[in-house]
Amino acid sequence: MHRFLFQITLIIYAISSVGFIVQILTLRKDVERVCMWFLTAGFAVHTLAIGIRWVAEGHTPLVNLHESFSFLAWAMVGSFLLLQLGYKIKSLGAFLAPLATMAMGASSLQPAELIPLPPALKSLWLPVHASISLLAEAIFALAFCLSMMYLLQERQIKKKRLKGIFKRLPSLDTLDIMNERCLKVGFPLLTLGIITGSIWAEKAWGSYWSWDPKETWSLITWFLYAALLHQRLTVGWRGRRAAIMTIVAFATLVFTYLGASFLLSGAHSYATWFE
Repeated sequence: MHRFLFQITLIIYAISSVGFIVQILTLRKDVERVCMWFLTAGFAVHTLAIGIRWVAEGHTPLVNLHESFSFLAWAMVGSFLLLQLGYKIKSLGAFLAPLATMAMGASSLQPAELIPLPPALKSLWLPVHASISLLAEAIFALAFCLSMMYLLQERQIKKKRLKGIFKRLPSLDTLDIMNERCLKVGFPLLTLGIITGSIWAEKAWGSYWSWDPKETWSLITWFLYAALLHQRLTVGWRGRRAAIMTIVAFATLVFTYLGASFLLSGAHSYATWFE
């Protein structure tokens, strides 16, 4: 059942992605409303799919690439919908929805069989560490999209193209403020994710830190976001520099997430867990 609901979710997210892109090109309000309905419905179906898989497995579905990609997409869409409650930045959907759809697509390409939980993962720290870390990545994905929107909007203004996409995106100030707020939410979550991961590592392997490749890259990512937050709060970084740094930090975060799974061998590799 959860596989069927997963496929339905992927289709709905893909439709909403196309719709958001059409909306940002045409400025049709009716398309915008339909896209929001589709994305909200997709999120509801996705939530149900994750819940059913959770019950079927008997543990939090966060232990392989299929599940983590799926949860990441769910967290991205959920964060976007939550953002809309206070800030009506629906044009963000044209950037965020395709990213979530890509994560769901990547999830669909991974083995989805229900596999018994390895001994190292039988811990209450699994849902705590994994969910916090993936939620931080989802928040940073929002910041990445906002940064891309900022650079596009800035380019339009500099070239004095005050039509087209200029009318479809929020002001530079709004994009910069929202970017900073995402950073202020995501960084504490990233920090907490690293701390809970260290505690879990000590319980599972007897060491808080072993300089595993993913641990090392997680630390590098943490320093990048820490530097960005420091520059924003103390030096007053704003605008273009902050947007570019956000994109660089997110690229490092993506490498940390995928590199440990596909390119680097270590205790955090999903392949290692199921050997």
